[in-house]
Amino acid sequence: MAEVLKAADFPWWIAGGYAIELSIGHELRPHGDLDVLVLRRDQARAQECLAGWDLHVADPPGTGQLRAWGVGELLQEPLHDIWCRRTPEAPWSVQLMLDEAEGEDWVSRRDPRVRLPIARLGRVAVNGIPYLTPEVQLFYKAKQTRQKDEVDFEAVYPLLARDQRAWLLAALDTTAPEHPWRRRLQPVS
Repeated sequence: MAEVLKAADFPWWIAGGYAIELSIGHELRPHGDLDVLVLRRDQARAQECLAGWDLHVADPPGTGQLRAWGVGELLQEPLHDIWCRRTPEAPWSVQLMLDEAEGEDWVSRRDPRVRLPIARLGRVAVNGIPYLTPEVQLFYKAKQTRQKDEVDFEAVYPLLARDQRAWLLAALDTTAPEHPWRRRLQPVS
């Protein structure tokens, strides 16, 4: 995917478990697919980069139903997940996720009160691949925490700087005030 998007003239980030692994510098577990995040405003250019791929949008979201993503079709909220495979016969291999932005700020599609400057949304791995910053990835994983999300949290938690922990704690205070990770993120007095 990095090769497919290397000429992209818009920001994109590896997301999901791979983003955590890029952050910590080593593999943690097997993955079923690769998650890539782009801003909704860049979806047409992302679609151009994936020309020739078989692209389907989850519509309606969360139902398991997919429909073809038409060339030039601009997806509006709440549509945000595009399943991608190289050919119709190939297995699904990439989940392209659209997220919101206002000006220079990323805005969570789950709760617009949760924001971050786009300039702070990602990092670049030693191999040159951009990935979603771990505190934002953990914010996404906190919605319905699974065992693999706990593994990811435990692996990256010790590496989070004070400002990253504070941002994640504030985001969870806003969206999931009962989440168990909050206790670990609270500053020690």
